[in-house]
Amino acid sequence: MPARFQLGQTVATPGALEALSDSAQSAMEFLSRHVAGDWGEIDADGQQANDDALLHGDRLLSAYRTIKGVKLWIITEADRSSTTLLLPDEY
Repeated sequence: MPARFQLGQTVATPGALEALSDSAQSAMEFLSRHVAGDWGEIDADGQQANDDALLHGDRLLSAYRTIKGVKLWIITEADRSSTTLLLPDEY
């Protein structure tokens, strides 16, 4: 799927890096879904908010689980300058 927005500088927290390492998964697996508009485990209201944010330049939030069941969030800032992979408790 084509990218629907720019990620900007991409960073990850220590917890997210550990979760990715423990599951032997790549950050790109999740980032590619995020940038394509697959918001993962976001409810319908959150998905609509993300779709609206694409039009109006607001923050984007996706949620996924690693194959080991660890929840990851990906947040792209409103100005699209940066995207962060993190665990919810690191927010």
